[in-house]
Amino acid sequence: MPRLSEVIAVLETLWPAERAESWDAVGTVVGEPDQEVTRVLFAVDPVQETVDEAVKLGADLLVTHHPLYLRGTTTVAASTFKGRVVHTLIKNDVALHVAHTNADTADPGVSDALAGALDLRVVRPLVPDPTDPEGRRGLGRVCELDHPLTVRELAARAAGRLPATAQGIRVAGDPEALVRTVAVSGGSGDSLFDQVRAAGVDAFLTADLRHHPASEFMAARAHSPLALLDAAHWATEWPWCELAAAQLDEISDRHGWGLRVHVSKTVTDPWTAHAASSATDISGAPN
Repeated sequence: MPRLSEVIAVLETLWPAERAESWDAVGTVVGEPDQEVTRVLFAVDPVQETVDEAVKLGADLLVTHHPLYLRGTTTVAASTFKGRVVHTLIKNDVALHVAHTNADTADPGVSDALAGALDLRVVRPLVPDPTDPEGRRGLGRVCELDHPLTVRELAARAAGRLPATAQGIRVAGDPEALVRTVAVSGGSGDSLFDQVRAAGVDAFLTADLRHHPASEFMAARAHSPLALLDAAHWATEWPWCELAAAQLDEISDRHGWGLRVHVSKTVTDPWTAHAASSATDISGAPN
C-alpha cells in the first residue's frame, strides 16, 4: 500500500499547489506522511457529514474541493464545528487534502467535469492561464452543443444531469431562445461576465449569481439573446469529484496500488427546501 506522502505527490501533479490563487488555502490539512492509504473518498465540502462518511467508509484520505480553513484560525477546539472536524479526522487517522482553485484551472478541471455532465463539447478555456503554452488550462470553459437547444431545454438538461438540490436551475433570458454555444464555470461565476460577453456565447451556466451583477449584465445585453443559468454552487462542482476519483483510480492501477476510490454522494448544499412563487403578480392578480 502507498504511504500518504506518495498519494499526495500524485495529487500535486494533478493539481499543483502553486497554481492556486494567492488567497486560497490548498494542500494537506491533516495527515501523517508515513501512514498507509488504502481507501480514498472525494467530496466537495470538508464538513462533519463528509468526515463522518469517510470514517464510516474506512477511508484513510478525504480529498475535498473546498478548503477547511480558507481564512485561517486561532483555534481547533472541538467546541467549534471546524475544530470538531479536525478532531474527528485525527482521532480516526483520516488525512484531509484540498484542491480548490488549482483544480478549477486544471486540465481537466472543475469546469471540464461540469461540461461533461451536461454533454457539452469543450472548445477552450473561458479565461486562459497565461502560463500554459498549450492554452488548455484556465478558469471556466467555452463549449458547444452537438445540437441546438432552447434555453428552457438546456435548463431542463442541467436540472436532470446535475445532482438534485433545493434551488434547481434559475434562468434569466428568453426561455425559447436557441443555444448553440455555452460558457460554464463551476462555483461562483459572476466575476466572469466580461469574459462571457467577449466569448460571444449564447448562454452562461454557473452558480451564485447575485442580483445586481446579473441585473446589470442582462440590461447590457439588449441586442443579444444571451441567457444566464444559475445552479447551486455545490451541484456545479460535484461532477469534479467523479472526474478526480477516476484520475486517481487510473494512476493507482498504473502504480499497482490497488486503492479503493469513492465519491461522496452526501448533499452538502446548505439550502434544504424551496417554495415556488405563486403564479400571481405583485398585486395578487393572476398573471
